[in-house]
Amino acid sequence: MKASEIKDLSVEELQAKTAELQQELFNLRFQLHTGHLENTSRVSQVRRDVARVKTALNCKLNA
Repeated sequence: MKASEIKDLSVEELQAKTAELQQELFNLRFQLHTGHLENTSRVSQVRRDVARVKTALNCKLNA
């Protein structure tokens, strides 16, 4: 997810996106530990997306 896409989202959408990404990250970690994850780089991509969304959310809440 690109930063420009994240900037256009509202606070409620950012909170929903954060929850969605954290659930995906949980599922990816579960698959990683059970040995069923094929694309291991997806874990770091989702972690970065969570950080981007949280940063944008923090900026909007403090502005």
